[in-house]
Amino acid sequence: MAFIKEESEDVKIEETFTVKQEDLQEQTDLIEVNEGSKEEEHRVKIEEKNYLQTDGILKRRDKNHFICTQCVKSFGRKDDLKFHMMIHAGEKPFTCTQCGKSFNQSSSLKIHMRIHTGEKPFTCTQCGKSFSQSSSLNLHMRIHTGEKPFTCTQCGKSFSQSSSLNLHVRIHTGEKPFTCPQCGKSFSHSSHLNCHMKIHTGEKPFTCPHCGKSFSQSSHLNCHMKIHTGEKPFTCPQCGKSFSQSSNLNCHMTIHTGEKPFTCTQCGKSFTCSSHLHQHMRIHTGEKPFTCTQCGKCFNCSSHLNQHIRIHSGEKPFTCTQCGKSFSQSSHLNQHIMSHTGEKPFMSNHLV
Repeated sequence: MAFIKEESEDVKIEETFTVKQEDLQEQTDLIEVNEGSKEEEHRVKIEEKNYLQTDGILKRRDKNHFICTQCVKSFGRKDDLKFHMMIHAGEKPFTCTQCGKSFNQSSSLKIHMRIHTGEKPFTCTQCGKSFSQSSSLNLHMRIHTGEKPFTCTQCGKSFSQSSSLNLHVRIHTGEKPFTCPQCGKSFSHSSHLNCHMKIHTGEKPFTCPHCGKSFSQSSHLNCHMKIHTGEKPFTCPQCGKSFSQSSNLNCHMTIHTGEKPFTCTQCGKSFTCSSHLHQHMRIHTGEKPFTCTQCGKCFNCSSHLNQHIRIHSGEKPFTCTQCGKSFSQSSHLNQHIMSHTGEKPFMSNHLV
């Protein structure tokens, strides 16, 4: 019995030793696997490091996002980031075959082509107006919904577009980032600068089909057209006088109220219209932004330039209805009319 017991104990020792050997081998295998994983992880890190060093543009934030190192914008795909990088590089590989304009994305070219084809696939369900871009339709829909999600933090005024809010904020900041290279005058809107530049160039691309008079801005032509149509949609509620422009009505209303809200900071003179104040300020600044393209003479008012140009053109648009004589200025016509009426307003009265 003792022999059997000793033999049994030897078997247990051998089994224990075998198990321990297996455990040790398993642990060794695990260590090798872990070391292999660490080596693989280290290799990946080295590859990523080399990738960043050689590329110099793309930067991987994690498995699913790529970030632009120049503006920190992130993308889900490497290809999207490469397209984005064309913005910084100025690369525009997609060119319109009709006008030659180039784009950095094929989708932008596709949208542009609708200008040439006239395609407008996005239609408003409420009024039927169509648009070439879905973003334009979304902005248009706010007209119907009245949605104005962009609010000025200083005065609380709201806008339907972020661009309109950005322009409005310049009223509070006084920012005028668009400067005329010829006279140094600055503007808060690029469109205002573009209009101003026509003063220097003398360009007047908008022509009246009725009388041939030309204007530097389409809005000025639209106002002028009301002379021919006789349209005067803006009526004074106090005296019933009508005007072709709302600004003219606003100026007229100050006759009834006596209000002159626009005051010159240099001499204290007040005006009923902001345009009159702006014109007056040129007396102090000496600014003469209206230049004759034919002789180079400068004027502080566009109306003075228009009168001067008639010297070169020989135009005499003001005609006397009684004798048919024509004049280059309305004031000259008024003086002439007095010769028919016998009126002599500038003569002193003398006691007999």
